[in-house]
Amino acid sequence: MELRSVDELMELLYACRGVWDTPDRSGDPVDLHDHALQTAALLRRSRPADKELQIAGLVHDIGHALRPGDGAGHADHAADAVRALLGERVARLVRLHVAAKRYLAAVSPDRALSPQSALTMARQGGAMSRAEAAAFERDPLADDAVTLRQADDAGKVVGLDAGVLEDWRTVLELAAARNARLGAVD
Repeated sequence: MELRSVDELMELLYACRGVWDTPDRSGDPVDLHDHALQTAALLRRSRPADKELQIAGLVHDIGHALRPGDGAGHADHAADAVRALLGERVARLVRLHVAAKRYLAAVSPDRALSPQSALTMARQGGAMSRAEAAAFERDPLADDAVTLRQADDAGKVVGLDAGVLEDWRTVLELAAARNARLGAVD
């Protein structure tokens, strides 16, 4: 599915209320809606000027809602869904958030993961090999993807007030308009 408007994206994000990363709710302790808001808010706090990174945090897990039960492919589904609307950088960051988890598992093996993240990592390829980690480090978006991943891991707090989804509409509209202008120039 390719999202064609901010309204469609907002509808999907609102529909993530009460939707979990696993159909049986055995995964992370917050629903996808709260997780999206928490991740984006953490990125807004740590990288206030990087709106695309914040947006990537907001949309990184919508693949779980698009294709329930496909945890291994959720990043690809989400990236494909937002690319035309929000641009290549947002889509690449979304896609890379799983690779960043695998990278961090390789370079920081003692780093704690949520129980669900630890479970899904095996299906996502496990910790990176040295060669994979070296290739990941060469990616120009590697540092940003790691920052996104760290916010993703931290954005799973039950009851944390991270604002409301409507606060993100203008940011999404500006990003979509910028992406449309850039696409028209090509």
